[in-house]
Amino acid sequence: MANLDGDNEPEWIKRVKSEGAIPFLDPDNCSNGWASPPGNSFMVRGPEYFSTKVKVPGGEFLLKPLGFDWIKGPKKISDILNNPKHRIRMALQDETPTGCKPFIWAFNLQVPSKENFSAVAYFVGLEPIPEGSLMEQFLKGDDAFRTKRLKLIANIVKGPWIVRKAVGEQAICVIGRALTCKYCIADDFIEVDVDIGSSVIANAIVHLAYNYISTLTVDLAFLIESQTQSELPEQILGAVRFSELQTTSATLVEMPSNGNMGELLPSFPSRLWKSFGHSFSHLVQADTQDGSSSSTPSLVKGNVDNGLSEEGTKK
Repeated sequence: MANLDGDNEPEWIKRVKSEGAIPFLDPDNCSNGWASPPGNSFMVRGPEYFSTKVKVPGGEFLLKPLGFDWIKGPKKISDILNNPKHRIRMALQDETPTGCKPFIWAFNLQVPSKENFSAVAYFVGLEPIPEGSLMEQFLKGDDAFRTKRLKLIANIVKGPWIVRKAVGEQAICVIGRALTCKYCIADDFIEVDVDIGSSVIANAIVHLAYNYISTLTVDLAFLIESQTQSELPEQILGAVRFSELQTTSATLVEMPSNGNMGELLPSFPSRLWKSFGHSFSHLVQADTQDGSSSSTPSLVKGNVDNGLSEEGTKK
């Protein structure tokens, strides 16, 4: 499995994982923290999906979990990893050996609010990206390719009935079709800035979430959708769990005039997660969860993966 544990992890990865304002904890006991959930808790397209529509457990991740940030700023936060003083950029420069450098994947979920919150999940690949793989195509392709392929799977592990009923046990969304995404790519990282506020429905859902976040456990997995037989089975890039987050502290970001992330300062009233958790939970259930028979109409402009819509066989 890509996300090795314990003594098998490089020391710099252990350090980066422990540095965030929200602690990295065991997935079975991560109240008010984040964790790496088991890959088999997500269902992905199996090796015969296009003929059978059968999904299989996600299995091992392609990337290792690296970190998680809760941040806010005076403006919408983007291009985080373009800042050479960012803690993960500095770790790459100072702590890793020469030769094959690690490659970082960052998913920055920009939450619409007056205080410009972002929740950022970081993953790392320690081996060269296989030639011709979907990962390589995603990195070397254009934004149109990325928009059609980047997928989010959301699992509501624990939460109030009203949330579980609305979202289902698992919901899937092709992110770029539902929300505006910006892609920043460099030699050693890719950052995807996801503007949740670009969806009217997601914006509204944010304001409904405040009463639930302290009781929710949510898993989010990121993957590149397989759309041809040769690309099957799907493989998860990485996943993150957040659980029962409280209104505690996190990190305030000060940005220069160009809007890129500046140095980190201590402080953070964490209404972020009240917005973030429920917003994404409701957003990804737009049409319905995978494999269900629900006829709920789409609430956002993107598609969910009910095994049919992306192939054009049904709506």
